[in-house]
Amino acid sequence: MARGPFVHLPLAGLVMILFFVGLIFLFVIIQVGAITIAFAKLGLTPQQGFMLLLATLIGAAVNLPLLRTGRQVRVCVPDLSALFRHQRGPWMRCEEGRLVDQTIVVNMGGCLIPCLLSFWLVSRMGLTVPLIAATVLVSLVCYKLARPVQGVGIGIPILVPPLITALAAITLAPPDHAPAVAYVAGSMGTLIGADVLHLMNRRTMSALEAPTLSIGGAGTFDGIFITGILAVLLA
Repeated sequence: MARGPFVHLPLAGLVMILFFVGLIFLFVIIQVGAITIAFAKLGLTPQQGFMLLLATLIGAAVNLPLLRTGRQVRVCVPDLSALFRHQRGPWMRCEEGRLVDQTIVVNMGGCLIPCLLSFWLVSRMGLTVPLIAATVLVSLVCYKLARPVQGVGIGIPILVPPLITALAAITLAPPDHAPAVAYVAGSMGTLIGADVLHLMNRRTMSALEAPTLSIGGAGTFDGIFITGILAVLLA
């Protein structure tokens, strides 16, 4: 029987700390106007932008089950001792002898919300050639950069995708469409290239031992979130 939506917090303590730090950081950014400017470029009011960001941060902890891969994998837990010893990783320890079904899920904050906002932006400006070209370019770059991370899923560098996205939007799109193209290409390109294409790749799937493979979550959430916002600011 399929499970309903659930909250997946393998790093519960760290996630909660990062969540509150993120809220404080978010408040500071809004005070200086950066996020307000970014969402104003997309046609949103400051209040709408704040609510969208808050929903994204909270939604990052909510996963909607999509399907089971048919594999059984080991359960991995955070190895905090590695963090304290300043080891470079892996920071996850897989437990021997305990197997669970591997499930692909859709993350609300890293997939559903960016998709809804992207669809809204596309409905306003249309599905243009610059938008398609920028999205394809970002998807290819993210596909090349993304790597399997033991016990977590797929990880991607944070800073490269937004720079590529902003450059593509400025180069390919008309100035009045550049911010919207930057957000759609950045968020959708990262989502497609880092997650969807790799989950369709048998070699990548064979290397993914995480019990939960989250589309838009785990190691790619930061990339999607930061790429979408930073690309708009740079465009």
